[in-house]
Amino acid sequence: MFPAMDTQPVSVGEQVRHWRLRRRLSQLDLACEAEISTRHLSFIETGRASPSREMILHLAESLDVPLRQRNNLLLAAGYAPIYQDRSLDDPALRPAREAIDALLAAHEPFPALAVDRHWALIAANTAVSPLMAGAAPELLKPPVNVLRLSLHPSGLAPRIANLAEWRDHLLFRLRRQFAETADPVLSDLLTELAAYPTGGPGPRAGDLGAIAVPLRIRAEGGVLSFLSTTMMFGTPLDPTLAEVALETFLPADAATAAALRGASPK
Repeated sequence: MFPAMDTQPVSVGEQVRHWRLRRRLSQLDLACEAEISTRHLSFIETGRASPSREMILHLAESLDVPLRQRNNLLLAAGYAPIYQDRSLDDPALRPAREAIDALLAAHEPFPALAVDRHWALIAANTAVSPLMAGAAPELLKPPVNVLRLSLHPSGLAPRIANLAEWRDHLLFRLRRQFAETADPVLSDLLTELAAYPTGGPGPRAGDLGAIAVPLRIRAEGGVLSFLSTTMMFGTPLDPTLAEVALETFLPADAATAAALRGASPK
């Protein structure tokens, strides 16, 4: 978290330093990446120099600062934000929402869903509903947090055959996301999920034959096995679109593919 966030505004220099340290870069590393002098960077971080709007955006790009936080850097330096904060219901984002719905539908009969930066469900295709069967109603009330739904003892956790390794996989992703964004909501979510039951010891993903951590979920006809992939919008200029992730699930074996297609494995 930023220093003294609750008592006084955080200067642009402090924010630049925060992101530099979060990216594990020295002043020399960042100065070389941004092609500026270490002296100039030091002056910016300590407040002895006031960076231009262009310099702030240049440093933010070099540090891979999320778009939403780039607005914070600009505001701290006295400049207007340039990235609009809009919901997917905004008419300007209608093409993007239609593209999301089309991609989810195209993935059927395999499950696919879209989530926001806090893992709240935005949309899902029809193949997702059967996987949520048996979850407690309170976990299915909007906004549905898909990580909470997956790992909560009253959610999908009892049906996940490899809960221990799937839990480790999700927590690893969440820790990495928090490291990249410094979002306190993700920190709270990580603390909550880490307190859920571990699922006990089980087969791990370290098997030499494994290529990825599968999701193995118990269904009426047996265990369905999936490999998950994540898709993001390429080079978005809108914070909302930059934070949307499409989580798609592909069959990890022929039996799962056949079950989802309503056919028997050959």
